[in-house]
Amino acid sequence: MSSKYAAVAATLALSLSVLVTGAQAADAPKQTEKCYGVSKAGANDCAAGAGTSCAGSATVDYQGNAWTLVDKGTCEKIKTPKGFGSLKEKA
Repeated sequence: MSSKYAAVAATLALSLSVLVTGAQAADAPKQTEKCYGVSKAGANDCAAGAGTSCAGSATVDYQGNAWTLVDKGTCEKIKTPKGFGSLKEKA
């Protein structure tokens, strides 16, 4: 009878460790990067040239000096009518 309880206890312990590990992974902050030239007018996260107030201040679609936060590693894969996203400000 005690081996039956030991097996149940081991299964419970393993299940709890999987749940805790999964919860910790879900709580990990998502890595992002600034991506220039991919936001629509008024939809940028920040930086849209001199004299702007930051978020939402891009005046044209895909403005080269306005950035939006995207998942890390995806910026330069985002294609717009004006080309691909850039990790550096575009002219």
